[in-house]
Amino acid sequence: MNELTRRLWEEQDRHPGDRLRLFTTVADLAGGRCVLYPGSFVDVAPSFVYASVTYVDSDRRAARFFGDASGVNEIIRKNRHDPAKADWRFIAADYRTQLDIPERSVDLLVSLYAGFVSEHCSRYLRPGGYLLVNPSHGDAAMASIDPRYSLVAVVGSRSGRYTITERDLESYLVPKRPTDVTAELLHGTRRGIAYTKSPFGYLFQLDGDL
Repeated sequence: MNELTRRLWEEQDRHPGDRLRLFTTVADLAGGRCVLYPGSFVDVAPSFVYASVTYVDSDRRAARFFGDASGVNEIIRKNRHDPAKADWRFIAADYRTQLDIPERSVDLLVSLYAGFVSEHCSRYLRPGGYLLVNPSHGDAAMASIDPRYSLVAVVGSRSGRYTITERDLESYLVPKRPTDVTAELLHGTRRGIAYTKSPFGYLFQLDGDL
């Protein structure tokens, strides 16, 4: 593992095991094997849990990190509980462009701190697949007004542990102030909506009839 790979991973994993716990919790509900992670930077934690992950980022540091394939594989081996080898690939690109990924081919789309991932990458998600999204940069709000998606679970975080609830979902995504949430508003502010409840994130499911 080269020095840059080690340093970038140590910074990413500064709360050791945090992302592993997140993706393990999500996988317990959503299942699946293929993940698309636009705006991943160097967060390879999905590969600790899932069989096949495609990472996408335009940051040159991410490209250098994933370019050290043996180093990335070493990180994954040290953290992966399943002895089966994890397949992964990295695409150095802006996720808003056309990606070399078949449409309707992935089981989980990840949108964490990366902008409006759901707007540009839902085409790659299979019908019935899941979107994991947090409130940062407005993408959770964007998904909430997308008729293709239904909120199916909420991801909570407390003291380094993640939980998922499928109950009382109507009490989430309720703005603190009366707000007409539109794509135009979200694009204009590039911020999330202030909601009455503030979980870590949300799981939406793509309409299976698409």
